Amino acid sequence: MATERSAKNLGLTAAKKAKNDEFYTQYYDIQEEVEAYFDYDPDTFRGKTVYCNCDDPFESNFFKYFAVNFNRLGLRKLITTSYDGSSIAGNQISFEEYMAGNGTREKPRATCLEIEKVKDLNADGVIGIEDAKMFLVNNPHSHRPLEGGGDFRSEECIELLKEADIVVTNPPFSLFRDYIALLREHKKKFLVIGNTNAITYKEVFPLIKANSLWLGCTNFNVGMHFEVPDNRENYHYIDEGTGKKMVRVSTSCWYTNLEHGRRRQKLNLMPMADNLRYTGVSSYDKYDNFDAIEVGTYKGIPSDYSGMMGVPITFLDKFNPDQFEILGYEKSAGLRTKVYPKQIQIDKSGKPKQSAVTKLNDGAAIKLDYPPENETYYVVNGEFFVQKYTRIFIRHLGPTSTGAVQ
Repeated sequence: MATERSAKNLGLTAAKKAKNDEFYTQYYDIQEEVEAYFDYDPDTFRGKTVYCNCDDPFESNFFKYFAVNFNRLGLRKLITTSYDGSSIAGNQISFEEYMAGNGTREKPRATCLEIEKVKDLNADGVIGIEDAKMFLVNNPHSHRPLEGGGDFRSEECIELLKEADIVVTNPPFSLFRDYIALLREHKKKFLVIGNTNAITYKEVFPLIKANSLWLGCTNFNVGMHFEVPDNRENYHYIDEGTGKKMVRVSTSCWYTNLEHGRRRQKLNLMPMADNLRYTGVSSYDKYDNFDAIEVGTYKGIPSDYSGMMGVPITFLDKFNPDQFEILGYEKSAGLRTKVYPKQIQIDKSGKPKQSAVTKLNDGAAIKLDYPPENETYYVVNGEFFVQKYTRIFIRHLGPTSTGAVQ
């Protein structure tokens, strides 16, 4: 059992992290993503307990979406938890426990909210957020304070996690590694927002490779817009409808282990010779430090090549585990065939970096006959190389025939 002091410290850590990562997801983005799973399985959420463990009771759009659609989704229960010092908790509904018995803890106090039914309490003919609000006001037992400050790693939040079937939320990006590890430890289904850079985290990529975690259905490679607190100085624009400060995070996407039909759609590909003839692919360069060919876009993946191919990270949005095998990425053990000595880096303007670098070993390199123009390159023992941006290495599970590198 955690001591009272350690629980409080954990809560303060959560509040500090959460304040740095206060990005509130738009209702539309939640609705679009969740309902995309209905095409594959209309009963994805039916009879399930959904837990939003990085949110706020009532004010969060995660709560609003699942509360308003509680009956349509067929939920068994909805649980949400907030953290000490949330900047939006209490803005639209206030609970007595927000300010009671906090001591030195930040206010409003972390709170747990649980709903097992939603009815048309205001008798207007539809079930809406006002009905949920009336239920919470009239049923004090539906919400209670959290002693551990609302940190998703606290004992009481973990107990709630054990009760959940599916976790849906926007966790702090700075704690994404810890968050995914906790969900995995407790074998939970989940649908969460994270940074696209997390794809290559050492704690995340092996899960993608093992087909234990994959991308969601929407918003990949286009970014998402989030509401931020009114006291935030750095923001991108003011929403005309709500007057709220907004930011666009280009590196944000959904991660899940819920099955959806989109990832089972097969890519229609052409043989290597046809790609070279019709699609604008000029060549299939071989990497100098990996036994693989460079494929700059998923559209250029040859249907008849049986060897290893390097593709951009954006390929994961098209990845079909029935069609391809993921072998690794640049830092995966056992794939690299060469390590370069220190290099001279030449920037786009042709100016060399003053000191030698080792950056060429960070990715997939292509050897050139001549220095490129308007492109950063590296010189090793008088030879010229360029490095491709992050590449994932894949292989066909069943190519139609064996192509040859041109």
